[in-house]
Amino acid sequence: MKIASFTLCFAIAADFLPHTGSAADYPLKPVSYNDVEMSSEFWLPRMVTQREVLVPWAFERTEPGVAHLQAAADFIDGKKVEDHRAHRFIDSDLYKVMEGAAYLLQLERNPELEARMDKIIAVIGEAQEENGYLYPSHTTGVGTEKNMMGDRPYSFVVHSHELYNMGHLYEAAVAYYETTGKDALLKIAEKNAQHINRVFFEGDPKYNDGKPIRQAPGHQEPELALVKLYRVTGKQLYLDMARKFLEIRGVTYVPDGEGVMSPTYAQQHKRVTEQSEAVGHAVRATYLYSAMADMAALTDEKGYAEALDRIWGDITNTRMHITGGLGAVHGIEGFGPQYELPNAHAFNETCAAVGNVFFNHRMFLLHKDARYMDVAEVALLNNVLAAVNLEGNKFFYVNPLEADGKFPFNHGTAGRAPWFGTACCPSNMARLIPQVPGMTYAHDDENLYVTFYAESSTEVEVGGTQVKIAQATDYPNDGKISIDLDPAQPGKFRLHLRIPTWAQGKQFVPGDLYDFVDPQEVQVALKVNGKAIEATPLEKGFVVIEREWQTGDKVELDLPMPLRANRSHPSVEANVDRIALTRGPFVMCAEGIDNGGVTQRYFFEGNPETAVAELSKRAIEHGSFLQATISADAVAEDGGSEAGVPLVLTPYYAWNNRDTGSMTVWFPTKSEMAIYDPLALPKESVFTEITASHTAEEDTVTAIGDGEVDKWSSGNKALRWTSRGQPGKPQWVVGRFAESKSIRSVGVFWMDRWQGDVRFPNQWSIEVEQAGEWKPFELYTTDKYDTRGNQYNVVHPAAPLTCDAIRIHMTPKEDTAVGIIEVRVQLEE
Repeated sequence: MKIASFTLCFAIAADFLPHTGSAADYPLKPVSYNDVEMSSEFWLPRMVTQREVLVPWAFERTEPGVAHLQAAADFIDGKKVEDHRAHRFIDSDLYKVMEGAAYLLQLERNPELEARMDKIIAVIGEAQEENGYLYPSHTTGVGTEKNMMGDRPYSFVVHSHELYNMGHLYEAAVAYYETTGKDALLKIAEKNAQHINRVFFEGDPKYNDGKPIRQAPGHQEPELALVKLYRVTGKQLYLDMARKFLEIRGVTYVPDGEGVMSPTYAQQHKRVTEQSEAVGHAVRATYLYSAMADMAALTDEKGYAEALDRIWGDITNTRMHITGGLGAVHGIEGFGPQYELPNAHAFNETCAAVGNVFFNHRMFLLHKDARYMDVAEVALLNNVLAAVNLEGNKFFYVNPLEADGKFPFNHGTAGRAPWFGTACCPSNMARLIPQVPGMTYAHDDENLYVTFYAESSTEVEVGGTQVKIAQATDYPNDGKISIDLDPAQPGKFRLHLRIPTWAQGKQFVPGDLYDFVDPQEVQVALKVNGKAIEATPLEKGFVVIEREWQTGDKVELDLPMPLRANRSHPSVEANVDRIALTRGPFVMCAEGIDNGGVTQRYFFEGNPETAVAELSKRAIEHGSFLQATISADAVAEDGGSEAGVPLVLTPYYAWNNRDTGSMTVWFPTKSEMAIYDPLALPKESVFTEITASHTAEEDTVTAIGDGEVDKWSSGNKALRWTSRGQPGKPQWVVGRFAESKSIRSVGVFWMDRWQGDVRFPNQWSIEVEQAGEWKPFELYTTDKYDTRGNQYNVVHPAAPLTCDAIRIHMTPKEDTAVGIIEVRVQLEE
């Protein structure tokens, strides 16, 4: 089906902007969003989905952010404000959705959407204090130290998000101004920025005893947003503020603690120009690196680019998943030690992948090197796109590389969720996808770069003439690209066509982490006006064609996309003796829905026969994708294995669109590493069988005896058993032993979701089976059946006890289900 094209007249104030005319700027100028017409059958439907589904859905879900601002507006107006709940960053999610909406208004002007934006902007203006301060929780007085906001404005900058929120407001303001010409939000942004400059760099009697605070934002974002304010207004103040915030990071304030208060968490352990490794919270890091790239382009300070080169190498050589995901470690949502790249327990926050795209696009504009666009493309097409379903209304916050269909990796669920309490990821999707066309072309006076391949067209001035350029391609699903060039008059310039790392035969993505199991020369084909020319040598990852171009010139590029097997650096323990499969820029995975059961049972004994992979199109309700089928080995229930079993592979971005089941990216190369049933009880479990009166479809009863428990009772980070679907109904679970066991104690780690549908039981008790008869578990005199959170609730028998099984009876509270994360039985020696 041919999809009608739309002109993507995106705001000049999107992620990259035309030069302001200053002496210093990026060596390359990206073609503006408002100059790109996109007709790609891969990208255009996603942008239509953004307009018709994702952004309206996101606006609905960010209504609490509007209410948060309204509370401040009412307070300023002298009205009584009751039940205003403090929140650090709920309004930032709203600002990100507004930014995305501004871009979409250029795709198609929508009076209703514009009116909605104007109404919200009016509330924002009313919520802003006279001096420019804008942070509802402190305006109404509900912000405190206890909720990480400080007891007064700017008293806990490291975690209050007062500055972070404003950064996203600035970006929304710039985008909306450039889209509509309306400056109400831009005036609010400027008023706030000038207020922050007074408070942080000059001194304001109302804050900090009149002394300049001089502390960098706890969550980076204002730095890059201030650059955008500078670009759209031309006011040097905003660029100076961005520079000052970068210069004082790690100098004027260095936290002294652990976890989220450690010096590395927000990259405050040393000056930014002295940093060499990617550390701490990954989203904060990528926003910082993006701002540093802007500053490297706009100033003469070489230290920024030198530091970024070191950090980029550290990321791509030691800390990036093959999907382009960053921040592998839970807890700090950030970078762990070098080579710590788990699969099932990878964090890889969606926002970090978004930041990875922004950072690498800037690095490309700075260095004119294709390897940065290679990383940006891998992160975009794999981690970023996986974060939203094809329908556009469910999201991943966390992006693992393996799933069993039950483990609740995504903030308490095993699949995508409609929204999150911390909703930065869906709102970031709302603003990134519309910006993709602006990453497709770049140029300077003598060079034209095609950086992303997608069916599209634009017009640029290069080589002293206006040149129309149009791509025809099914990329990224197919590597055949046809480019028509139509200069207004014959002109000489250099055309740069990116040859992705995966098309160069040795590895999938730049860096030392991953290479092809079978490196081989790839026959990239290149023609100009039907005549074959050499596609080598490459110049910083680009094949360069220099000639005098004339109307009607056509360039044809063919990037073969065979299925390839990849291996990790041997220091990545999670991937030792494992391979991953890729095709073109896509990471491939296996899903249980296509493969008749769990994907963990598949393995490859020897190199997979990727050359004979069969491609097929899979159409589902809200889209389609290409799958590949190859031959693999699989373990059987009896412990044996079967060779030559078809294995269907799906692009990673498309997984979890049809069901919530198992998924594998890295496949073992040894049969003993394959697992027939990842949800089966482990051999070391005290139980041989566990049954229950009822088990919710999304949970598993074997969780009770798998030996895995999180430190919290929320059940968000561990397998669990629940009785969801039968609220208020009494339940039982039975754990059976292989033979009679002498019991010392039984501990139950309850699941409990405050204000949720799974709560502690109203009461519970234990029975034991002896010689086929169930009898009461007689409690030790000081014990009781307790329901304490975040710990085992332990009971002991009143006398020596030997039994064949235990049964836990539970009576739920009214209208709630019960849940158990783990049962621990200690046996007598």
